[in-house]
Amino acid sequence: MPTPPLAGSTTGPAALRPLIDTVLTALHDGAHRRDGPLPTGGPDAVTPRMRTATHPVIPDHGTDPHDALHTLISALAEGAADPADPLCAAHLHTPPLALAAAADLAASALNPSMDSWDQAPAASALEADITAALATEIYPHQPSPDALITTGGTEANQLALLLARERNGPVQTICATNAHHSITRAAWLLGLPAPVAIPAPTGVMDLAALDEALTELHRPLLVTATAGTTDTGQIDPLADIADLCTTHGAELHIDAAYGGPLLFSPTHRGKVHGLDRAHSVTLDLHKLGWQPAPAGILATPDRTHLDVLHHRASYLNAHDDTEAGLPDLLGRSLRTTRRPDALKIAVTLKALGRTGLADLIDHTIAAAHHLADLIAKTPTLDLYDRPTISTVLFRPTDADDNTVATIRRTLLTRGHAVLGRAHTDNRLWLKATLLNPHTTPDDLRTLLDLVNHLANDLAEGNTPR
Repeated sequence: MPTPPLAGSTTGPAALRPLIDTVLTALHDGAHRRDGPLPTGGPDAVTPRMRTATHPVIPDHGTDPHDALHTLISALAEGAADPADPLCAAHLHTPPLALAAAADLAASALNPSMDSWDQAPAASALEADITAALATEIYPHQPSPDALITTGGTEANQLALLLARERNGPVQTICATNAHHSITRAAWLLGLPAPVAIPAPTGVMDLAALDEALTELHRPLLVTATAGTTDTGQIDPLADIADLCTTHGAELHIDAAYGGPLLFSPTHRGKVHGLDRAHSVTLDLHKLGWQPAPAGILATPDRTHLDVLHHRASYLNAHDDTEAGLPDLLGRSLRTTRRPDALKIAVTLKALGRTGLADLIDHTIAAAHHLADLIAKTPTLDLYDRPTISTVLFRPTDADDNTVATIRRTLLTRGHAVLGRAHTDNRLWLKATLLNPHTTPDDLRTLLDLVNHLANDLAEGNTPR
């Protein structure tokens, strides 16, 4: 029988209640059809299963809403990489806090659009307070710091280069070879000269090379340092870099997408000493903040640095409306329509506080150090270095790069574990990026056992399937 018109199309928060149980059941059912952190079989198995669930993508007649939810969400959960599984440790991909995910559901249901006050009256006030508070964490001694909410580090880094260009003209960016790829892409998008990449022979920016580059290059210059590199999790010597920038009259941007939240930990905040000396700072709370993506931040030491983003569209921020006191939101982003991502951040900060966030961060870093200890005590494995944050690189002793790559892909295809890869020190390494505060020593031993068993099989000439 054809679905009646408008069936399942009820809108607004009140319509959620009968659907939430279906969503939770579907998540549970899908996850239970997956035996590990990743579905088995690789792309050749996952893609057909998902296509079966979605076909036809656009039917002539719709189905029951509960059936549609259960079919697609359970299929997605079955085929998901589960960041809450302790053996899912490849990327800066966190298991989001349940309370943050719940807040995100509320944001979707209420659907404020953060481009004009009349679409987001309360959400605009909340965002203003949250961004100011986060900026103050980074710039505690500045009278009026501010921040923008972004889709992540890539957008935040692009905004940082844009602001530097608008202050100074076509800036020449200087970064180390350890910098995130978004720096080069941002320069390209903005029509700026390609960044000058200086060496990072120990994994962090070489200060002598930076001094030489700052001496030889023409002004205006923007140095971009990194607090938490993607490959190794190392942190550039931020205070020393800031000193060189001051000496040479260069501006400084710090990409602290990974390491910035260390500010919340009394134990580890010293690792990002010097963050407050940057002209702008990138922060990602969907990494060491356990938020559902996106939850990026770009902070500046003075809110007037953001004035260049002002834009007028009469239907959103007419002169007489702003003069009458309605807040102007268009200068808060390069995007127009955008979600109220401040809500999930605000709920998390209120529920956990400084001590709760510090506890999550400290437990996560402690797990990374425990993993490094286990590797160092295992004669069949080599450890790259002690972790700076929560990234641990290792590889089977005497294995070549092809073997390391094969081990990783085999773990992925079998769905047993999700490890990343990093090429440094002229070798390929397995990368474990620990972001699950509930990871146990037994979980870590299981991970290393999986790697060792595969390495032994390959050494004996057995081809993984």
